[in-house]
Amino acid sequence: MQGEKINILFDFKKGPWGGGNQFLLALRNYLIKNNRYEETSEKAKIILFNSFQEQKDSKRIIFLKKQIYERIIVMRIDGPVFLIRGKDYNVDKNIYQFNDLLADATIFQSEWSRQENYKLGMKPNKFEVVIMNAPNPLIFNKKDKIPFSKDRKIRLIATSWSSNWNKGFETYKWLDEHLDFSKYEMTFIGNSPIEFKNIKHIHPLKSEDLAKELKRSDVYITASKKDPCSNSLIEAMHCGLPAIGLRDGGHPEIIRRGGELFNIPEEIPSLLKKIIENYKKYRGRIDLPPMEEVGKKYYQFMQQIYEEYKNEKYLPKTISGAKIIKLRYSLFKMRIIEKIKGVLNRIESIH
Repeated sequence: MQGEKINILFDFKKGPWGGGNQFLLALRNYLIKNNRYEETSEKAKIILFNSFQEQKDSKRIIFLKKQIYERIIVMRIDGPVFLIRGKDYNVDKNIYQFNDLLADATIFQSEWSRQENYKLGMKPNKFEVVIMNAPNPLIFNKKDKIPFSKDRKIRLIATSWSSNWNKGFETYKWLDEHLDFSKYEMTFIGNSPIEFKNIKHIHPLKSEDLAKELKRSDVYITASKKDPCSNSLIEAMHCGLPAIGLRDGGHPEIIRRGGELFNIPEEIPSLLKKIIENYKKYRGRIDLPPMEEVGKKYYQFMQQIYEEYKNEKYLPKTISGAKIIKLRYSLFKMRIIEKIKGVLNRIESIH
């Protein structure tokens, strides 16, 4: 199906970065490969807007919607931020207001994320869908995966771009202190707020090098809390690693039968034993959608909305003067809050 090309309004970063950046890079590559991407946002009739953006991008969306009325704005929703950070509910409120006043459609990364955002006050949109993330298939795949063997130490791995304690560091600390390192070796890749004694710590790697480390490992462990759709977990499982994950957030929707879930760290050793004894079975049950399928779902969903507009079955949301005032006031409050937080952080660092 060929229709309108799509622009992703996002400040892309090169090298190791957060999960949203890595997924949107992979999605853009898919759209470019299939001649479905518009590089210039001014020329695009359909714009995908990541919900958690810098304020300049939010202002840009207001400008673009005001410029051409029939533009379709699709928001990719993360979070809730409040559950991930334990603070910053104002960020979620800002996202919800943008979604309500500006977005013609909403894409959630997991059903868990959709329901939790609803609980915090987000209003349903006319067009909504849940589409799981997928990584770059040229990097995160099973090619050259080192075979599993019980005749050596079992290789465990965990990764996180963020050093937020909610990314699972209490569990990783417990593993560092209690795991039987005569049977296991474990590597953590990313930014960490703690120093490990037994776990090998590697600082953030670019995707190609990260994939190599994943492919030399056997089991992936994630203990992140309130994680809507962990890109790190998805990357690992696409490389053929069964996973053990905290029973929270979107982990159950991703892991399903390709691993096990835990409630407390003390459960992990027995779950590891279970996976090791049935490794081939767990690996064979990994069932995640590839980027080709995910990209196609994104494209078809956005085209569906544009087709309804062209067939006069849907009128895109307008950007009236009242809406602009509301949105600009929301952005102004966000800017003031961020400045106050910056001052408080500087005061705290002095003391």
